[in-house]
Amino acid sequence: MLLTVLSWSISLLAASCGAKLPDPEVKVEVLHRPFLCHRKSKYGDMLLVHHEGYFENGTRFHNSRSDDNQQPVWFTLGIKEVIKGWDKGLQDMCAGEKRKLIVPPALAYGKEGKGKIPPESTLTFIIEVMEIRNGPRSHESFQEMDLNDDWKLSKYEVKEYLRKEFERHGYPPNDTLHENMMEDIFAKEDENKDGFISSREFTYKHDEL
Repeated sequence: MLLTVLSWSISLLAASCGAKLPDPEVKVEVLHRPFLCHRKSKYGDMLLVHHEGYFENGTRFHNSRSDDNQQPVWFTLGIKEVIKGWDKGLQDMCAGEKRKLIVPPALAYGKEGKGKIPPESTLTFIIEVMEIRNGPRSHESFQEMDLNDDWKLSKYEVKEYLRKEFERHGYPPNDTLHENMMEDIFAKEDENKDGFISSREFTYKHDEL
């Protein structure tokens, strides 16, 4: 009770003085870091992770290695696909690195909670990064797609990239599907409708990101 009153009083004092309370932070502890690190994670990268989640009392609520699906998950760092605590706490990681994150409610599921997560829960995650790839909006991905290095993507270049991605993931080529996907991409990304996607149009952070 005393802590609640004290916290409320500090909030009132800060507001009356025009001060801004500090933003909540994620506590990060590196549990393992590989000797060799070829790249570190940054906003826009795609990460493949295994993770465990714990409540403050130590009860585990999720384990990607032993739960029903037993699969790591892919997500893009920094575009709100995951909770804010992950976006903040998983920067500058190496493939093979494992971290412990203690995430306050404001950077997790907040006042509403979600599913089995009660409102105002501080959560602990043990997260291991299995793989790091260039994200869909990265300069590296653009350069990989830009076959003739002219700093713009033609419809042919986008279709070739889609074909290679399908093959890399073990799917057979499908010209009709690739054509439809390419047309959809150009409809959304070719802002000036000149028949090309420029580097700015490609890497610009749209509202949905």
